[in-house]
Amino acid sequence: MEKSGELNQQHRPKIMKNFLKSFVLLAVLMVVLPSYTVQPPDDFAKSGMSVGVVVEDLDKALDFYLNVIGMVKTGEFGVDATKAKELGLSSGNSFDVKVLKLENSENAPEWKLMSFGKKATHPKQTYVPDDTGVQYITIFVKSMNPLLERIKKHDVKMLGKTPAMLDEARQFVLVQDPDGTFIELIGPK
Repeated sequence: MEKSGELNQQHRPKIMKNFLKSFVLLAVLMVVLPSYTVQPPDDFAKSGMSVGVVVEDLDKALDFYLNVIGMVKTGEFGVDATKAKELGLSSGNSFDVKVLKLENSENAPEWKLMSFGKKATHPKQTYVPDDTGVQYITIFVKSMNPLLERIKKHDVKMLGKTPAMLDEARQFVLVQDPDGTFIELIGPK
């Protein structure tokens, strides 16, 4: 019994020394490793993006996004034919843009609607993989109930077997805007 106690006493300084070495190594790694993580470039003036969406019928699209989805109109602007051509935005068509957001705050992402009065050249999609390009957006909501009431009031068809529960707390609803863009709505009941 005495020998094991003596052994522990002999190894205690070595154990403490190894513990301190490990602790110092861990502290150094905690300071040094973050400097090796990938940092995004500091090139952007805003953290959000603005998305321009060309629609067939601007009034119909505005009605959907304002009265069904619940976005707010925060601005509008026009681009004349000369400037549109100079900037490479069109072959010389002027157009007006209506700026919508989920909330009226400076950094909220912008959903910019515009129309050139033309019909789409591709068929309306039934499912997300039916076409290429931007097919859907996801909107996270605080409560699904107000959205479901507006969807029902405006006779907007819910797709799939929605509303459906994603997990114990979050509900999922899928609809399409008048031009076929899918809108995922996710949030608690």
